[in-house]
Amino acid sequence: MIKNKLKILAKAAWFIPAFLLWACYPPVGERTDAFFALAPLIWFARNRSPRESFKLWFWNGFLFWAATLAWMPAIIKNNGPWPLVAMGWGGLAAYCALYFGLFGYLSSRIWRRAAGSYWKRLAAIFIAEPVLWAGLELVRSNLMGGFAWNHLGVAAVKSGFGAGAALGGVYVLSMMIVLVNGSVASVAERILTPWLAARKKQMRLGDQAIELDVSKTAVDGEDVGFNIPRWARSLETVLPIVLVFSFHYMGKSYVPVYSLENSRILSVGLIQRNFPCVFKEPDDRPWEAYEELLTRVSDRSPDLIVLPESAFSEFDRIGNTNCATWATWMMKKANAKGVLGGGARETDVAMYNSAALYQFDSTCRDKVSLQVYDKVHLVPFGEYIPGDELVPALKNLSPVGSCSRGEPKLLDFNGFKLGVAICFEDTDSQLVRKFADMGADALIFITNDSWFYGSEETEQHAWQAVARAVETGLPVIRVGNSGVSGVIYPDGTSHWLEGDKKGELLIDEAGCGYAKVMLPKKDSISKTPYTRFGDIPLAVLFVLVLSPIFLRFSFHRKK
Repeated sequence: MIKNKLKILAKAAWFIPAFLLWACYPPVGERTDAFFALAPLIWFARNRSPRESFKLWFWNGFLFWAATLAWMPAIIKNNGPWPLVAMGWGGLAAYCALYFGLFGYLSSRIWRRAAGSYWKRLAAIFIAEPVLWAGLELVRSNLMGGFAWNHLGVAAVKSGFGAGAALGGVYVLSMMIVLVNGSVASVAERILTPWLAARKKQMRLGDQAIELDVSKTAVDGEDVGFNIPRWARSLETVLPIVLVFSFHYMGKSYVPVYSLENSRILSVGLIQRNFPCVFKEPDDRPWEAYEELLTRVSDRSPDLIVLPESAFSEFDRIGNTNCATWATWMMKKANAKGVLGGGARETDVAMYNSAALYQFDSTCRDKVSLQVYDKVHLVPFGEYIPGDELVPALKNLSPVGSCSRGEPKLLDFNGFKLGVAICFEDTDSQLVRKFADMGADALIFITNDSWFYGSEETEQHAWQAVARAVETGLPVIRVGNSGVSGVIYPDGTSHWLEGDKKGELLIDEAGCGYAKVMLPKKDSISKTPYTRFGDIPLAVLFVLVLSPIFLRFSFHRKK
């Protein structure tokens, strides 16, 4: 009886990595767990068959994503349709878990080829495993609309080792974390292999004795057919740590150093009214709430007022006369020169989820100009239904109506070039780096998290924005309806409307804030390597790592 229970516990222990990885992100936030959470699974992939590895990695991935996305049912209590929410929660968790399974499968295949050669083993540890993981994150971020949420590198940014993102984006940080996990797995191999070799003919499953196959495991000992020099064993464990710190300090050289001499100041008022989501009845008197909030920052006379996504929809469509009237009223009430916020925009042929920048004419406060950015990265099943262009009837299923895509562009506010990302666009590294490459002075992220009000989604979402600031070397101004609002600097430090003394992300309830944001002068702006080259280097490495696997697979099929 006790023996059977111990076997059950031993099997259950293989799912501890899913728990440790989940704990890296809000609501727990133990981000340093990421540096060892995957080590048991990496060890498993190195020593077991591709099929077994796929299964264990997939189920760990499913548990991780199901727990991480536990904020999705918050839509139900905000009057969202529960059948669709339940299907979306389970379906998205299973889809993301496939990338875990693929990593386990491909990693196991690579290690089968690495058996017997220590140089191949080093290549698997230092190149194949990190590139495979980061490459699969890159695919997940772009395939089928893309879901670039909670990459491993996001945990690294929040753990204080995020500077390397300036070199190759959040994906480089993910590679470093996998490399450290692989180092931990190598230590475990050296400790466990002698014990496993001694018991390989004594291991039992039920009443039947089975033999553990370690003949193809590239570990230290006579069973694998070659010996690993002591200095080389140390290389596996020491070099990953050296690389992590090297990338960190190399990335730090791209963090702007602010001073009064080399900076420009953009004063902003952050207005977060916390209006209800689309599934709830809107407030009939929104101007009363805005009047109170705008009055609170009026004595500071901010240059720009920033509102969250969908804020202008409380008054009218962007571009309509009524919306311009309300924008003018807001600027005068706050003694501001401009106001930026989100809302719906309609033309004769399409509807857009947009950001509008209204500002006074420099010579006359009675004249107001308008610039518009239309959202580029739309959310599938939220802002459009896949295939709705071919089957127009599907457009009726979209909660906010089927939106059209815009094009990347910057908004010009009194000489400041602003790159604006709406909602989940702040998780899209490629789009945000385009803004930086186009010459943005600052990034403004506006979102409407009221759909998930009262859940950890708001804090998880804000974590993603921190990585964008480090990647681009630009400050981020973020306003989230029913979420987290504040300013993030390129070194990863965050200043939120409400937070503890350490600057931790907390769900904001204040609804109003003011900040003087330091922006580098034009002649002192240096584009980060990630801004210049984007994801091309990773994509090339990913293809190179995958090519031998697919070529070998094709050869065996033809044979």
